Amino acid sequence: MTVTTLDPKTALIVVDLQQGIVAFPFVHSIGDVVKKSCSLIDAFHRHGLPVVLVNVAGAAPGRTESPRRSESLPAGWTDLIPEIDSRPDDILVTKRTWGAFASTDLEARLKAHGVTQVVIVGVATGTGVESTARQAYEAGFNVTLARDAMTDARPEAHDYSLASVFPRLGEIGTAQDIIDLLDQRSA
Repeated sequence: MTVTTLDPKTALIVVDLQQGIVAFPFVHSIGDVVKKSCSLIDAFHRHGLPVVLVNVAGAAPGRTESPRRSESLPAGWTDLIPEIDSRPDDILVTKRTWGAFASTDLEARLKAHGVTQVVIVGVATGTGVESTARQAYEAGFNVTLARDAMTDARPEAHDYSLASVFPRLGEIGTAQDIIDLLDQRSA
């Protein structure tokens, strides 16, 4: 499927493009993901649409089979990468769960801006991006995902989310597809 339309009040959600995460190995070049994400940020700013910048500063409580970090995060770990052109009116969300909506006020903040649709990009496809997309869908937002502006450390998680999960949550296109739709609206 491809992106067919964008609602008049669509927000961009950029997940976990932060100093402590972008150094990890990923399936696709993080440089390309950052470049595409920054192109979307610029387009949303240019069109006066909300931009949400999400970082993660911990984990949800509870037992897991996978080992967790027990030490505190290093200095600068949660800082957004410098390539992101953050503006004072951008919405900054710090999460401690995989998704940006759980345990934050993001849903209320978006609805206060009249947002009915979200475009989601970032890392990791199978955790932060997918959880945010699921939560946005469950909150009643139309969901769009830019497949070339996301990546994961696990190829099977990235591929599964794109092929099996995202088509059930919304529409999938490229960053350029989304930018073209934004530009067509104001032409």
